[in-house]
Amino acid sequence: MKFLDLCKVHIRSGSGGNGSISFRREKFIEYGGPDGGDGGRGGDVWAEAVDGLNTLIDFRYQQHWFAKNGQGGMGNARTGSSGDSITLRVPVGTEILDEEGEEVVADLANLGDRVLLAKGGNGGWGNLHFKTSVNQAPRRSNPGQEGVERTLWLRLKLIADVGLVGLPNAGKSTFLAATSNARPKIADYPFTTLHPNLGVVEVDGREFVVADIPGLIEGAHEGRGLGDVFLGHVERSAVLLHLIDGTSGTLIEDWQTICNELEAYGEGLADKPRVTVLNKIDALDDEERVFLRDELHEAGAEDVRLMSGASGEGVIDVLRALRPHVQRRDRAEAAVQDEDGDGSWQP
Repeated sequence: MKFLDLCKVHIRSGSGGNGSISFRREKFIEYGGPDGGDGGRGGDVWAEAVDGLNTLIDFRYQQHWFAKNGQGGMGNARTGSSGDSITLRVPVGTEILDEEGEEVVADLANLGDRVLLAKGGNGGWGNLHFKTSVNQAPRRSNPGQEGVERTLWLRLKLIADVGLVGLPNAGKSTFLAATSNARPKIADYPFTTLHPNLGVVEVDGREFVVADIPGLIEGAHEGRGLGDVFLGHVERSAVLLHLIDGTSGTLIEDWQTICNELEAYGEGLADKPRVTVLNKIDALDDEERVFLRDELHEAGAEDVRLMSGASGEGVIDVLRALRPHVQRRDRAEAAVQDEDGDGSWQP
């Protein structure tokens, strides 16, 4: 299945049915009076976050979503049937934006979140509604209300606990493959990763989700390379794991480049907790490891760890450094749910 995280959809709710103009006509009843029924209500358009989806590829092949119209009213005071509503089933973490792509209409960040995108039109009144003491045979009815038509953007931001950032060939895909069952493409050339990958890692009996995004380069916020369009997938993460190639001859410049790109992107990424990792230490001796780590500390990097994703050295230590940040975020979210009264009942 291809990965797609941005698409445009056209939706339209159902129009209400027209009211009926009808009169009761039965044998031996001279003045039957009006009996036109109301029109049925048009169907709504909903969006719901469901489990089992991690891409918007379905909306590439079906971009138009129209709800059913309501049926017109009928004689004998019969109301027309309402039109069927439709639901857009989207992955958890999907944002719905307006046609310009600037205003967020809804953020379906949790499983089961549901939002009304377009309300169906009301059905029109039949002539039975217009009967009065001075107008006992009205010959008027209301048309049904028109449905709502909108163009919206769907933007997926993957739900992950840890976000991997770094320059191309920093070892992000190797780390994900070494710590989870994910099998991202690994090669010795830049931009091997062309779309985000998710993997579930486990340490000390605790599982959390890690997102690997394509590598960033200097000027990514201006669209260079693959750009920064994939940084949205780590916005919701509890902590960032910044990997640095220890064999690079421009270690400090590499670290500063990623820091600058996170700052330029905004959305609070630069303020997120961050664990900095000097990767590929299997190619360094003990003296070089200490020297490079001290250089990163002097440049301003905090919580610098040493690791080799290829050999597995230091991987568990890095995972244990990430775990407290994930637990802290989970506790904060649980506290908010308890304050809102949404927490699960406990004896």
